Amino acid sequence: MLNSPPRAAARRKTDAVVRSGAVLAAAGGMVTAFGLPAAQAAPIAPVVSVPAAKKVAPAALVSPAALGPVKASYGVIGVKAVAKPKPKPKPVVTAAVSALTASRTAPAAASRTTTTRSSAPATTNAPAPSNPEPTVPANGGVLSIAAALSGIPYVYGGSTPAGFDCSGFTMYIFAKVGVSLPRTAAAQQAAATPVSNPQPGDLVFFGYPAYHMGIYAGNGMMYDSPRTGLSSGLRAIWSSSVTYGRP
Repeated sequence: MLNSPPRAAARRKTDAVVRSGAVLAAAGGMVTAFGLPAAQAAPIAPVVSVPAAKKVAPAALVSPAALGPVKASYGVIGVKAVAKPKPKPKPVVTAAVSALTASRTAPAAASRTTTTRSSAPATTNAPAPSNPEPTVPANGGVLSIAAALSGIPYVYGGSTPAGFDCSGFTMYIFAKVGVSLPRTAAAQQAAATPVSNPQPGDLVFFGYPAYHMGIYAGNGMMYDSPRTGLSSGLRAIWSSSVTYGRP
């Protein structure tokens, strides 16, 4: 009986599918399956091992049923247990180590204590004045006091050991022996009793009214505070135009 055209076409299509989906047997016993179209091919099993007795010749066309029962091998995932590490042993402090540590820390603690104590501000006395008053003899006369006040720089208008002018020098010295004198040279000249035979301790006046003065020390010498740039002290009476007075 002749096949009808539809059936002949279907048969040819089936033969083509069978040929394209044939399984090739490899020499090592492994079988590779080519995928069939999703609508006609059966599910393909995972890679399988073919028993030695079932091996077929290379390039032979076989059907899956001819291979017989096969065993799928998926492998085994290995897990290796790891033991938890043991904690490190704590160091044992011996008596010798403790003694050594104590001997090292003791000096450091003592040093810190010493530093703390030494850093405390030391009690200091009040600073001495920049121009202390010279020591004046308790029972001395005006010449002794004048000698003790020598070396003090001249200061215009000065009347203390910080600095003297001429009349401030004589006024300060006589105040030490209880005699009060006016402030200026001319005023002291007017208040003094004139003398022609001066004695040590009398006043010496330059000019009239006086523009300068000092304390007569005898033998043509006097104590005075002369001018800017010089200091009080003993010096010669440089002029013959002088007068003397006794407070």
